[in-house]
Amino acid sequence: MSRQFKEAAIAGIGQTEFSKSSGRSEQQLAAECSLAACQDAGVDPKDIDGMITFTLDNTDDIHLARCLGVENLAYTTRIPGGGAAAVATIYQAMAMVNAGLCENVLIWRAMNERSQYRFGQPISMESAFAPGSGTGSLSWCMPFGAQTPASWESLNAQRYMQKYGVTNEDFGYVSVQQRKYASTNPNAWFYEKPITLEDHQNSKWIIEPVLRMFDCCQESDGGVALLITSLERARDLKQPPVHIVGACQSIPNEVEVISNYYHGGDLADMPEAYATAKRLWAQTGMKPADMDVAMLYDAFTPQIFKQLEAFGFVKPGEASDFVKDGQIDIDGQIPVNTNGGLIAEAYIHGMNSVTEMVRQVRGTAANQVADVQHALISSGMAGAVLARG
Repeated sequence: MSRQFKEAAIAGIGQTEFSKSSGRSEQQLAAECSLAACQDAGVDPKDIDGMITFTLDNTDDIHLARCLGVENLAYTTRIPGGGAAAVATIYQAMAMVNAGLCENVLIWRAMNERSQYRFGQPISMESAFAPGSGTGSLSWCMPFGAQTPASWESLNAQRYMQKYGVTNEDFGYVSVQQRKYASTNPNAWFYEKPITLEDHQNSKWIIEPVLRMFDCCQESDGGVALLITSLERARDLKQPPVHIVGACQSIPNEVEVISNYYHGGDLADMPEAYATAKRLWAQTGMKPADMDVAMLYDAFTPQIFKQLEAFGFVKPGEASDFVKDGQIDIDGQIPVNTNGGLIAEAYIHGMNSVTEMVRQVRGTAANQVADVQHALISSGMAGAVLARG
């Protein structure tokens, strides 16, 4: 039978607990969350025929396939770009299902990013240039002392602050809101631990005057997995299907991950997010006003401001007032990062943002937004719109 176009859906999600010391290998975490995603969907792991993860993931594809009992793998790939391309895994899986090349695609990300290694610490030149670990732009960062993601982010964010008169206190409203969400999410590391703006302002400087500790995402151990199949098949499985209405990726010329200083435009902008938004809205025929909830990649609080503007929820420079007015709260114009995000739930390279979005569409989230029809998930360099199936 010839291949036919098929709509894709997320049929299953799985995750381990999120901790600071998992006490087990990353391969074990990968196997646990992958099996959980299959069980959530009601799909036998032996029927997985596609596998996707990050270039930075340490678990070997074939080893994981053997752990799960996969019988005949047809496709496997790894996505570069770290968390900035997290949603690109959904894009790739959607494309394989659309094309009729795979029936059950497993996406996973597993990491002991607190107990085994720490992204937030200065890294050596050798590790920076290991295959899959970075890009050539780091050669213009590392020798000059910009050796952590916080230092890379701060250079761009400071230009944004200067252009629009934004202060670190303004960024604090994002942190306070996300800690509020996390405080009522039992899966979150900061469950039952909300903060005030005063708490944020009293947290120590990481990069003055841009980022305090509470502006930064966590370092976490854990694993997250998704099971993608056709929308038609998903309707016959265990969970309400979450339709992937559209997904895309965008890497404009001279754009780099975080260390994004050479693209030729205004450093106050996030050109990859603008390009992703343009491509995604064109592909889906939708617009910001059609979204009921959004998950925006939040390695650092300034990234929320930039993505709100890039995706058209507000005009450039208006994100600060928008957030301060409570518009990303659960009863605001566009609830954002309702699980607490990477700042307050856990940092699994953006993949726990995807599982939260699936729960929002299913109607099972801890902080459930009323009557979710359409949801946006963005990691900057990639985005997707999800809907009830």
